[in-house]
Amino acid sequence: GRRVVRSGPGALSTVMEVATADDQRTAFTAFVGEVEPRLRRGLVALRGREVGRDATAEALAWAWEHWDQVRAMDNPAGYLYRVGTSRSREKRRALLPVDGHAAPPGFEPGLGPALAALTDRQRAAVVLVHGCGWSYTEVAEAIGVTKSSVGTHVARGMEQLRTALGAEQGAGSDG
Repeated sequence: GRRVVRSGPGALSTVMEVATADDQRTAFTAFVGEVEPRLRRGLVALRGREVGRDATAEALAWAWEHWDQVRAMDNPAGYLYRVGTSRSREKRRALLPVDGHAAPPGFEPGLGPALAALTDRQRAAVVLVHGCGWSYTEVAEAIGVTKSSVGTHVARGMEQLRTALGAEQGAGSDG
């Protein structure tokens, strides 16, 4: 970082301000390194690749503008998920390819249509918990419901997915 050295009144405060700005940039960079991959996975799963990436960038830009507020939060990733979803609402796209498009490599071909048939909250809960590894608490804060509601949305969503995909009940865990 650039260091400003001045002598006279206010010199120490100028050096302190520059050091503080450097510290904030360093802290924000570390924060982005930790939060961005999970945030991006969640928003891409919800909004599609292009819109999800844009939503992630917008959420992180908002975080930089409000860094003092964000770094004091208990679950900043969850809050930024909400920022990203609200800022990308008009640009909303399908969660996964549906209607004759090929599924991404490694995914069950029927997963896109099966996920599309879930309610928005079920889909978000299932994708964030099972696809992105978020805790029920993080998902609850992100989508604005209680932790027990997340459990209900995940359980019902997984039940519908198993039925739609013809999977056996005991084949996996609801978490």
